[in-house]
Amino acid sequence: MASHIILPKEEEAALGVAVEEDHDSPAAPGYQHQQGPPVAKALPFSATCVRISRDSYPNLRALRNASAMSLPDDDAAYAKLEEGDYGYLLDDVPHFTDYLSDLPVSADTPPLPTHPCLALVVPLPDSTPAVKKLQQYFVNADDTVPEKVVVQKDSPRGVHFRRAGPRQRVYFESEDVKACIVTCGGLCPGLNTVIRELVCGLSHMYNVNDIFGIQNGYKGFYSSNYLPMTPKSVNDIHKRGGTVLGTSRGGHDTKKIVDNIQDRGINQVYIIGGDGTQKGAYEIYKEIRRRGLKVAVAGVPKTIDNDIAVIDKSFGFDSAVEEAQRAIDAAHVEASSAENGIGLVKLMGRYSGFIAMYATLASRDVDCCLIPESPFYLEGEGGLFEYIEKRLKENNHMVIVVAEGAGQDLIAKSIAAADQIDASGNKLLLDDYCKNKKMEMTIKYIDPTYMIRAIPSNASDNVYCTLLAHSAIHGAMAGYSFTVGMVNGRHAYIPFHRVTSTRNKVKITDRMWARLLSSTNQPSFLSQKDIDAAREADKLASKSPVPVNTKEHGENAKKPANGEGSSDAVVQEPFGNGPTSPAALAAGAVSNPALTPAAVSMSFYDVNAGEQPSREDEAPEEVVECRCGERSTDGRGEA
Repeated sequence: MASHIILPKEEEAALGVAVEEDHDSPAAPGYQHQQGPPVAKALPFSATCVRISRDSYPNLRALRNASAMSLPDDDAAYAKLEEGDYGYLLDDVPHFTDYLSDLPVSADTPPLPTHPCLALVVPLPDSTPAVKKLQQYFVNADDTVPEKVVVQKDSPRGVHFRRAGPRQRVYFESEDVKACIVTCGGLCPGLNTVIRELVCGLSHMYNVNDIFGIQNGYKGFYSSNYLPMTPKSVNDIHKRGGTVLGTSRGGHDTKKIVDNIQDRGINQVYIIGGDGTQKGAYEIYKEIRRRGLKVAVAGVPKTIDNDIAVIDKSFGFDSAVEEAQRAIDAAHVEASSAENGIGLVKLMGRYSGFIAMYATLASRDVDCCLIPESPFYLEGEGGLFEYIEKRLKENNHMVIVVAEGAGQDLIAKSIAAADQIDASGNKLLLDDYCKNKKMEMTIKYIDPTYMIRAIPSNASDNVYCTLLAHSAIHGAMAGYSFTVGMVNGRHAYIPFHRVTSTRNKVKITDRMWARLLSSTNQPSFLSQKDIDAAREADKLASKSPVPVNTKEHGENAKKPANGEGSSDAVVQEPFGNGPTSPAALAAGAVSNPALTPAAVSMSFYDVNAGEQPSREDEAPEEVVECRCGERSTDGRGEA
């Protein structure tokens, strides 16, 4: 069954209607007989090739954002969507079989004997008890991970990703694998752990001996010698911060990189880095595919800012939040030891304030948290200065946590005001609030920016890095190219364009931000302009359509009059716009000053009848769905 989505040209996408096309029939245009492994038995739902508009793509209209990448027409097959019954939509990752034929595949019987992933020595029949037990280790080909785990009763099943984990079929012989590992961008706790587990996993699970490290980022592909790596050479690197391979920003030359990959015979590339690095990985994959090379590209997303889209969190985030506690504790001690003391802590977060938010929630000593996503104003009723004055009069000290990207509009105003003069011709001073109030303040400023990213990973991140590395290995050996990550507690293979087309940010209308307001008891600092922007964001979110197959099983199946497949689409409204919507609650917080910040924040906990949880909400149970519609609550720790 065909499963490619054909990205339409702009003039063809005007209607944005999903149209089914039968690409499996020998009479269909462009049909090609594919050789290789036997075709799996047809699934009990209709998986069809559909044509959709970019604006009809779910979840923040990722394809519309991805269109800014100016993909050429011959890149249409890079996006693969497979549609099923009851609104099921698989956002699949590319595979060797999409562009290569006559691929050698390992035996259908599972590998034996010392480890389920080792090369098979003696094939055994499927009826053998040992084989049946080992088959439980492998991921079912139909297992997928839902992007949303909390939906309404009549909601479509929604978008799913291919589940990560070991496959019964692999497309590499151990002795033929030549793998390389590269780290790019800024430092992050856990980099060395991922490197170590990639090397040890390839060696111990698949008997791979040719593993090389690329030094100093992307430019190391063509400007330095490759560093041979063995389990012995990486044995204790997880105890150190940074990366043993070195890193750098920039230096990405797709042609030079792929030339060196081809010349050196590399067939597995493991790329560890943030969203910019994953964009580079996507470009490398596209060039590899254009050349028809049998090379798997596996991306492991990395950023302590936790702003990678789709995934629950990025590795290193927990370690960074834990280390940030030390700075906050120090600021609290300093502030409480001085009269009208203010402990000011700046944390990383140029565009997303996740570190500041989670560090504040974990500390319980913070009185105010400022992040880029939540605008605030300084002077006037309800402003930051008034809140600082109030808190100092109450407690004689306070702690403020600021993400580095917070208040950028205020910085621009400060720069403009620096050149202004008063009526007497003197420069306008920007620090006169305390003087006018006749208050003396002592500010203790702490910037742990580089401290929190240069440390070794903690226990939680070590486990997470191990699972990410192993999932990446299993996917590459199975012939996929992807970014790996945890989605709702399960590891999945995610298309490159999904993690690079948008940036994850804190939602100020989300319950997690409301929990922070309740913890710090700070005002929301929302102006009417901010409320209008929040309302507009809610409207956009509620209009995010999910094209789904509306056909049902059995006799109740809906059949169009022309006898062809249905082109109906179900539009899901994940956020409400009623009086209990986040925007309306925020508006009430401003218009009714009698409400305390804690009461306002608690009102955000009211779940709208049409609301779906955001990524920060708790998943009640780890659920893996089979595409046939069965649900399993697998308790195994493996991805």
